[in-house]
Amino acid sequence: MSSDERVYLSVGSNIHPRVASIRQALAQLRALPAVTVLATSNWYETEPWGKRDQANFYNVSVALTTTLTPDQLLTALHMIEQQLHRQRDIHWGPRTIDLDIIFWGRRRINTATLQVPHPHAGERNFVLLPTAEIAKDDPLVAPQLAGLIAANQDTSWIKNVGNVSEQDD
Repeated sequence: MSSDERVYLSVGSNIHPRVASIRQALAQLRALPAVTVLATSNWYETEPWGKRDQANFYNVSVALTTTLTPDQLLTALHMIEQQLHRQRDIHWGPRTIDLDIIFWGRRRINTATLQVPHPHAGERNFVLLPTAEIAKDDPLVAPQLAGLIAANQDTSWIKNVGNVSEQDD
């Protein structure tokens, strides 16, 4: 991977303890030897997307570089989700943790297990706005984000809550 190619993740949780789960996921991500976390967005509280009858989410976006392949990074993210007891019972349902690869530089990836850019990124305020916050100076991703934000039809609310603590959960 070229050193100027940044990967962006969306991280979210809506099952208590949301804050602790996201903090643990970020710590595990930073502990991966082949990953360098460059930036983390502010925290956002957001209403559920898709399936509305569930608790609100906390979401953050993460910018990183890695020497892993896309499949290797996806495997590492799934391992973090498993360690934090992610269940995949209900499509768009409640989750202890969700780690999604949103952008990988300008790459277009379309395999049975991974699509990048994330196919629903452009429909989700909770992905677009935190990612835009940390991708402003990325010449490969900022233009993609600008186009998606301009076309975005998502009317769900999103609230920048800065940085949160466990007491906020």
